[in-house]
Amino acid sequence: MRTATERFIQAGLVVAVFGGWQAGVSLRIIDPFFFPAPWDIVRQMYVWLSDTGFYKHVSVTLTETALGYVIGTVMGVAAGVWLGLNTTVARILDPFIKSFNAIPRVVLAPIFVLWLGLGLWSKVALAVTLVFFITFFNAMQGVREVNPTVLANARILGANRRDLLRHVYFPAAASWILSSLRTSVGFAVVGAIIGEYLGASAGLGYLIAQAEGNFNAVGVFAGIVVLAMFVLLIDQVLDIAEHRLITWRPRGAEGTR
Repeated sequence: MRTATERFIQAGLVVAVFGGWQAGVSLRIIDPFFFPAPWDIVRQMYVWLSDTGFYKHVSVTLTETALGYVIGTVMGVAAGVWLGLNTTVARILDPFIKSFNAIPRVVLAPIFVLWLGLGLWSKVALAVTLVFFITFFNAMQGVREVNPTVLANARILGANRRDLLRHVYFPAAASWILSSLRTSVGFAVVGAIIGEYLGASAGLGYLIAQAEGNFNAVGVFAGIVVLAMFVLLIDQVLDIAEHRLITWRPRGAEGTR
């Protein structure tokens, strides 16, 4: 019953916001040049979805996002777990990691274009840098949060280093890592879109940049909505994965989300 009420309130908020927006444009309270009517945005999305060429742009952006997300996640988790287990190496590399993390990622985008060209991999590289540090710091912290008593008991039972990784460290860090995966999805999309802004011949960022260059606010907002829907879809997939992988999580923790 509570879920139904929450869904009703959510639907009411959507109707209120977009209905008020549409009414404001119709009554000339809101300037459609800056904030186009929601109905015009929907029509633009319908035009795009009806055009087979649009799916080429979608596939390009999705490929860049997926590659950047997967590569950045794998590298971040591997480096985070490794440095979490090797505190001496972590202390040695700490100033270098912090220095690189302090560099604004947007500054790196032109460098990647120079190194890798205007093709796919310059966008992937930028997405990787955005995703890497989120998963890296979460994985390292998750490993360091392992209860020493649990480790001692596992060693008493004869667990070797591989057993500890599989049955202690990774389960303990799973919630940290999955939390970072949920956050880094948006950053992977941002990396792909920024790269397409700097130079591309296809992709959703390319479409948005074209619309922006023509002062077409409808196209810009339609591109934003498409990107938001894509991120929400991935978030739902991660939610399913989280429920399957973290089976030990108490129901109370789920209810408070």
